[in-house]
Amino acid sequence: MQYALLIYENEAQAYPKGEADDAWRDILAAHTAFGGEAAQAGVMRGGAGLKSATMATTVRVTPEGRTVHDGPFAETREQLGGLYMIEVDDLDAAIDWAKKLPIARDGSIEIRPMLPAPEGL
Repeated sequence: MQYALLIYENEAQAYPKGEADDAWRDILAAHTAFGGEAAQAGVMRGGAGLKSATMATTVRVTPEGRTVHDGPFAETREQLGGLYMIEVDDLDAAIDWAKKLPIARDGSIEIRPMLPAPEGL
């Protein structure tokens, strides 16, 4: 089964200087190691880090139409920072991989089963 491991952290607390922060470089190195381990184990199916939530643009769909907003739509304490897509036998195995994910400070990993891709894609 394929799972998305969604990484949520408070960007302002974890990386106060952004990409110029030593913590940013350290966590990037830790993610490189995690990705290598997952690839070596044959479970990696994809993934990527995301730029800061301040770079986000949101299209909001309502019955009145679609509107475009700068930044993430929801005001939250934690922002989605990146994701990994893995393929493992079951949720327990996905949890084991999620527990290995590096997080700079406080944060969470959401584990979500993925729907199969539509035929023809």
